[in-house]
Amino acid sequence: MATVTAPAPRLALPGVLRHRAAHKLLLLALAAAILVPLANAHWASGSWPHALTVDLSGPLGRANDWIIDNRDSSPLFLYFFGYLSNAVVLSVRAVYLVLLAAGWAGVTAFGALVAWRVAGVRLAVGTGVAFLACGLLGMWVPTMQTLALMVVAVLTSVVVGALLGLAGGLSERTDRALRPVLDTMQVLPAFAYLLPVVLVFGIGVPAAVLATVVYAAPPMARLTTLGLRDADPEVLEAVDSLGATGRQRLLTARLPLARKQLLLGLNQTIMMALSMAVIASVIGAGGLGDRVYQALASVDVGAALAAGIPIVLLAVVLDRVTAAAGEQTDESADAPGSTLRPWLYALGATVAVAVVVRLAGALDWPSGWTLNIAEPVNRVVDWMTAHLYSGVPYLGGTADWAGHFTTWVLDPVRDGLQWLPWWSVLLIVAALAWVIGTWRTALTAVLAMAAIGVLGVWKPSLDTLSQVLAAVSVTLVLGFATGIAAARSDRFERALRPVLDVCQTMPQFVYLIPVVALFGVGRAPAVAAAVVYALPAVVRITTQGLRHVDPAALESARSLGATSTQQLRQIQLPLARPALLLAVNQGVVLVLAVVIIGGLVGGGALGYDAVFGLAQGDLATGLVAGAAIVCLGLMLDRVTQPTERRTKKGA
Repeated sequence: MATVTAPAPRLALPGVLRHRAAHKLLLLALAAAILVPLANAHWASGSWPHALTVDLSGPLGRANDWIIDNRDSSPLFLYFFGYLSNAVVLSVRAVYLVLLAAGWAGVTAFGALVAWRVAGVRLAVGTGVAFLACGLLGMWVPTMQTLALMVVAVLTSVVVGALLGLAGGLSERTDRALRPVLDTMQVLPAFAYLLPVVLVFGIGVPAAVLATVVYAAPPMARLTTLGLRDADPEVLEAVDSLGATGRQRLLTARLPLARKQLLLGLNQTIMMALSMAVIASVIGAGGLGDRVYQALASVDVGAALAAGIPIVLLAVVLDRVTAAAGEQTDESADAPGSTLRPWLYALGATVAVAVVVRLAGALDWPSGWTLNIAEPVNRVVDWMTAHLYSGVPYLGGTADWAGHFTTWVLDPVRDGLQWLPWWSVLLIVAALAWVIGTWRTALTAVLAMAAIGVLGVWKPSLDTLSQVLAAVSVTLVLGFATGIAAARSDRFERALRPVLDVCQTMPQFVYLIPVVALFGVGRAPAVAAAVVYALPAVVRITTQGLRHVDPAALESARSLGATSTQQLRQIQLPLARPALLLAVNQGVVLVLAVVIIGGLVGGGALGYDAVFGLAQGDLATGLVAGAAIVCLGLMLDRVTQPTERRTKKGA
């Protein structure tokens, strides 16, 4: 009888090595074993090698001098930028004169009627109260100045963004070409591109409007492209079967199907433009932003709050109105006579109210109807500063806390990053990006980080990175804990919603004033302001992700006797992983934006270079810092946002 020989047992790999991430890390370790000795042979370890840097101060300085010398004589400035500047000034002035002619009563009536038409009585009342509150705070004229600038900036941003989105939505090649441009526009800090805009257009309204357009147009472009590409293919096939031309297909099918995305793009554009209201005041935008900036210069919390509240009210009202417009059904939007006639009624009512107020001689807000909140707010701040800055028994005070945070967290993280050899930083970036993405993601992140070294700002960039890492860590701990609590309690979420609305719409500069009063000047106040600014987005995304977990999975876990803690750890958190990673990504982007502005309050590093370049008109310093910030933001985005694998080959 023949014996059957059993096959030799196969060598089983440990469980860890069977994971895709382990394979990637092994390949990366093999590449590092070959490349690192070669790098050390040519360039010593430690900080970025000087031989690999490029000095751009000379070319940028010559470009700066050429712009200054030819601003009043070059045809490019006289017949293009000059006409563009004049068109912006005339447009803003025309809108401002219309608002003044309508008077406080006419503007309030028009805003309330528009809100009533779009969202109902409750929002109409809220809109009217918001406009009246702007007048009660003594900020009616600055509010109208900001509103005039915002109308022109938002309309321009919507037109530019829609055209770019239309081109990207209709052409895959154009979409790929526009994507890095839009990424740069969104990641580039405001202080970096304010400088070239000021050099071309000078201090004033044109520079402020165009800087706002650069910042606010990308969301409209992205969402327009998304809406056109996500159109229902069955509807498009039906339109094609009727013999529609390309233009008819666009106007009758693709654009109507993308209506919600277009209105969401409008909503995001308005919010982004309002967030630029204060930053643009640095270059002469005027209005509410100028009041906040002046209050920041004198650390006047009461004056900053009095000017910041109207910005928040405008942001909340415009957010609610545009969001309500996006939620309307297509039938209600397309019903005959439902679009034009109500708007004509609202316009007619506004004109009637404005005429009555003009005849009564009460166009301007009555001087006796103002409420001064600056003094009581400053008294509260003074009390908090006196009792919390250094007078808390046993606990020290906020100044001590800031000092301890700097000594125990910020300094060690910064020193540790700057102590690492430059090639090890690139390896860490490559490992993190490749583990959660593709090799293309890792290559992009490494090239972005290497570009920082080539620009010659390696150490300041690592200093900024240390502040971002510290702020993101605190933000995620607080944000995830708060988001989990809000997801598990409807009452807590309802109570938290207005607080998040206010925190998310408050201008970035406003956060700097109370943190400086409580924590002093330095890197810790910049980190504290970044945490407060980024926290609402992390909380919202975490809450939404946990609430949208499949109910069937939770019901199955309950039927097996799982406790609420077990459901959270084993069901909700794993299933909500994409939302949690998105929260991390958004937290990083928002933290980076405020850490850069923290250069105004002693944050140092790249933020200081960007602010210094703007204040001194130093194009080289400002643009190099801005380019480094873009590279840092691109690297952090790639490291924190997983890349979808469309093909096995691409993975």
